[in-house]
Amino acid sequence: MQEQRKQAVPRRPSPATAVHPEFTAAVRYCSGGSELFRVRNASDISDARAVVLAELDDVQTVLITMRD
Repeated sequence: MQEQRKQAVPRRPSPATAVHPEFTAAVRYCSGGSELFRVRNASDISDARAVVLAELDDVQTVLITMRD
């Protein structure tokens, strides 16, 4: 007699991952210091930039990239 196995159900990506990608922001301050930030609450790169600039003061440069 043969054993029957259940068929594996394909997994769907979680809705949070598909809706809001994560970004990394590299920030250089006017004083010369720098920091890296993870931006999770942004819908696109423009939104991520706006989030970073709204939270930080004395920013000279911001470089933003999407995380894999």
